[in-house]
Amino acid sequence: MNHFRIMNNDSSRDALLRKYDVPVPRYTSYPTVPCWDTNSFSISQWQRAVEKAFDETNDTKGISLYIHLPFCESLCTYCACNTRITKNHTVEEAYSRAVMAEWDLYRYIFGRQPVIRELHIGGGTPTFFSPKNLKKLLQGILSKAIIHPDHEFSFEGHPNNTTTEHLQALYELGFRRVSYGVQDLDLKVQQAIHRLQPFENLESVVKASRDTEFASIGFDLIYGLPYQTIESISTTFGKVIQLKPDRIAFYSYAHVPWIKPGQRGYEDADIPSDVYKRSLYETGCRLLTRAGYQDIGMDHFALPHDSLYQAMRKGDLHRNFMGYTTSHTDLLIGLGASAISDAKYAYAQNMKQVEHYERMVLHHELAVVKGHIQTEQDRLIKKCILNLACNGELKVELLQRVEDPLMLDELKVMHKEGLLHVKSETIKITPLGKAFIRNICSVFDKRMKSINPESDKIFSKAI
Repeated sequence: MNHFRIMNNDSSRDALLRKYDVPVPRYTSYPTVPCWDTNSFSISQWQRAVEKAFDETNDTKGISLYIHLPFCESLCTYCACNTRITKNHTVEEAYSRAVMAEWDLYRYIFGRQPVIRELHIGGGTPTFFSPKNLKKLLQGILSKAIIHPDHEFSFEGHPNNTTTEHLQALYELGFRRVSYGVQDLDLKVQQAIHRLQPFENLESVVKASRDTEFASIGFDLIYGLPYQTIESISTTFGKVIQLKPDRIAFYSYAHVPWIKPGQRGYEDADIPSDVYKRSLYETGCRLLTRAGYQDIGMDHFALPHDSLYQAMRKGDLHRNFMGYTTSHTDLLIGLGASAISDAKYAYAQNMKQVEHYERMVLHHELAVVKGHIQTEQDRLIKKCILNLACNGELKVELLQRVEDPLMLDELKVMHKEGLLHVKSETIKITPLGKAFIRNICSVFDKRMKSINPESDKIFSKAI
């Protein structure tokens, strides 16, 4: 590609970290939610998009389903998810009825029985629900669908309240993957983020998961939390590696106190600086690599036997609102308050307030509060971003269909900095560039570049 010339102009690591430690999305979609054109969206358009996407989906591919269970008994201050804090467990039955009612609305739009290829339960804390109520909800959903023979069902568990009964109930329904929110194992850090969970609880629930024969156990960890140090995170990873989870997501802490007031419980000075924060990540990454974990990309790691790594090796990795997945479906239906759906030609998000959500679906109305209709250019750019995030490369032929002068200038700079390697037919992300994959994807994000300059208050920083 003639746009690029190879130059040996190395920038220092710290300079790159400071330059690219800017607010950018995590790219579980394109356009990202704050950049949706909500003024050009209507419920009738959304319904037509769902119907079209479903009609194009054959039984071999199937659809994906995400169920959002927002309830938690206490607030974790690092969390940016839509949650409802309560100790009142009577909310479980009413919310379950609403989710099943919403599923019936989508089944009516489909017009025929759907094949579920992928199902993920997130939150909130899904294991806030009793095993009995969780099973009742899921049976209500699955009894009205066909389960794909190669399905992947997963859920998010809390180490403190996931019981053997939860695991057994979900296993019987076809769940084989669980992800535990660990975040950090240092007591001082846990106290700051209101997430007290002794290592013994984590060790116990991992053993129970293996005894129940779950095929993949994942941990979610976070770097950049208040009071984290190289020493403390090394200790955390020593304990994590001891338990040998199959997958690890090692996320950057998103400090957005203007969105999540609970994060004002500690000072900015308590949070690691940009360069030190990256050192925390590199410490964890180095320890994982030594323990045999493979870098999947976008802060994810997996052992070689895990299906996530196998999908990456085969070029089958996919990314959607649930993060990295091994199933490439074109239709993702999100059920529950604040859940987001992707119907290939459009996105939609449900209202966040639980009572309003329940009221609408129980009155036989979709609880969609906003959405976006995909243009042809949107779909092309989404394809570019997915190729970079999932495969680490992009065909020049596809780039040429979306490129503009500003985009090319940015890619040239990244090439000179060693983040990209350009050949005649492809652009590949280098090992150095993997640390800046969100920034590389953002080069293609024309929607983000056109929104209000206050976007620095919308997205978390890349580093």
